Amino acid sequence: MSFTDTQLSHNRPASVRDVALPRRERYHPSPADWRDETLYFLLPDRFSDGQEESRPLLDHRNPASARPAPPGGEAWRWDRWAQSGAERWQGGTLRGVRSKLGYLKNLGVTTIWIGPVFKQRDHLDTYHGYGIQDFLDVDPHFGDRRDLVELVAGAHAAGLRVILDVIFNHSGSNWLYPPETPGGPLMPRYTAGSYPFGSWRGDRGQPVARIQSGEDGVWPVELTDIEDYTRAGTGDLGAGDLDDPQAEHRRSDFFDLRNFQLDRGQTLNDLARCYKYWIALTDCDGFRIDTLKHVSFDEAHGFCGSIKEYAANLGKSDFFLVGEVAGGDYNEDRYLDVIGMNLNAALDIGEMRMSLNGVAKGLDAPSRYFNGFDPGHAVMGSHRSLGRRHVSILDDHDHVFGDKLRFSSEAASDHQVAAGVILQLFTLGIPCVYYGTEQALAGPEASERMWLPEWGSSDRYLREAMFGPAHPRKHGRDGLAPFLDGLDTSLPGFGPFGTAGRHCFDEANPVYLRIAAACEARKRYPLLRYGRQYPRPIAETGMENFRDAGAGDLVAWSRILDDEEALCVVNANSREERGARVLVDTDLNPPDSVMTVVLNTAQAAGGNASHQTGETLPVKRTADGKAYLEIHGLPASEALVLINQP
Repeated sequence: MSFTDTQLSHNRPASVRDVALPRRERYHPSPADWRDETLYFLLPDRFSDGQEESRPLLDHRNPASARPAPPGGEAWRWDRWAQSGAERWQGGTLRGVRSKLGYLKNLGVTTIWIGPVFKQRDHLDTYHGYGIQDFLDVDPHFGDRRDLVELVAGAHAAGLRVILDVIFNHSGSNWLYPPETPGGPLMPRYTAGSYPFGSWRGDRGQPVARIQSGEDGVWPVELTDIEDYTRAGTGDLGAGDLDDPQAEHRRSDFFDLRNFQLDRGQTLNDLARCYKYWIALTDCDGFRIDTLKHVSFDEAHGFCGSIKEYAANLGKSDFFLVGEVAGGDYNEDRYLDVIGMNLNAALDIGEMRMSLNGVAKGLDAPSRYFNGFDPGHAVMGSHRSLGRRHVSILDDHDHVFGDKLRFSSEAASDHQVAAGVILQLFTLGIPCVYYGTEQALAGPEASERMWLPEWGSSDRYLREAMFGPAHPRKHGRDGLAPFLDGLDTSLPGFGPFGTAGRHCFDEANPVYLRIAAACEARKRYPLLRYGRQYPRPIAETGMENFRDAGAGDLVAWSRILDDEEALCVVNANSREERGARVLVDTDLNPPDSVMTVVLNTAQAAGGNASHQTGETLPVKRTADGKAYLEIHGLPASEALVLINQP
């Protein structure tokens, strides 16, 4: 009987130290190179409940038809839709994710990154999964441990990999400070010392003298030692020097979440063992590590090294670890340097993400993005230029900058988001597509946003439910009731584009088609994954001199691998066709050579466009012998890829 079968035949273990973890058994192997992968990140509560056949596909041309009036005959209320998205579970499940493996396979992604699935406190509505109450169980809103095991097995059978989102620097709001603590029992003021412990929380959040059931306190039992926690209160999460292991941002609670005292070696070991349990149980392929900046370099190195070594003993020679390191290039660079090969990559969630957005929308010159790969221009350039050391992000679930939410919320066209994804797919790095990007999720129309509370500042608008629930779940434990008993019919579901009761898993969506075609090209041609990268100067028709492209010009770059060159071109102008002469490598493209179109995104979406797939373009020469291609009539926000050795 396998470890997984044995574990699933019993309730989840109460003690992680008592689990006899397997070793040297046959598990799903790691890929030869993670640059071969295209990630897709989803929040399980907001992705699919597996019941889409019971509700219609959303008509993007008429979203108003999917805004039902609430009981009593009132008009649709935007504030109620927004309230639903901020405060409630919507009902997505692990079985729902499994039901969409074909949808994801057809899109062309290869690895699913699933937001945290571990058990939350039932009395809270922490649908995002970052407030763990039980580190050895799956939250019942999502399903159970078997559902997760079957999801990973189904993904592997479909040729997909699975990365789980893990947290090891804090737990959920599982205990209270004493009532007299300055600032109160939930979020007291930060102290450089430690406050006394108050009480554990029970099944409805009430103080309890001791842990008596699985709904009380925290699990496994190893984490009930109160010395496992810093007990420092809620502080400034950005305060303190990055090299100081006792900095405020490393000691303080995340609001009412409880920070672990990781410099106690046994605490770190117990948490690492919890996640080794999930590797052994599910056969997953990697972890995305939350809030890595909030643990010291030594703690991060210890955790990552322990996980890597355990996975290697199961035959997973390169178990993928990608860290969320807030604070920009310097912080990402430092963690990658210190942790070394025990950390595969960092998420590019700061300046690089913003420059990617700006260039794809024609608001910034391409150099703002491409300089980020150059060690001479950017701190993290040395790691980005390796390709395998950073994960490219266009949108995600957390980051709201000013009034900028999802890329598509301010896009000139639905398909402009595909231009951003093209930049991710064909530049150095491991690309990650955020769920709903392929459907151009953007929130409601701009004319309706004035009605929405905290529009432009709340992450709720990054987290629409693709499956289009008619209603959210009820608050707390009441939302776990089956069928209609668990629904709050007083609120609309937090569906896409400000709707309820309609799903948007549309494989005929032109954005989906463009991204799918680009993913297929990336898979077919290794140089688009491994090749060296060179931004290319352009010269508009009638102009003699080549120059660096500006905002809204053609964005052109080459990927070169041995004697192969791929020229990638995106029209960053959001309104008008563009054309230009684009330099290519003179030695790799001798006189009388041609380059062949292998991707035309306008054509992939069923449109008519110049430079059709399979067409060859002659490589021409300037008077001084430079090689170039002449691109003409590329529509707004469309892309081409041409290769000299197709």
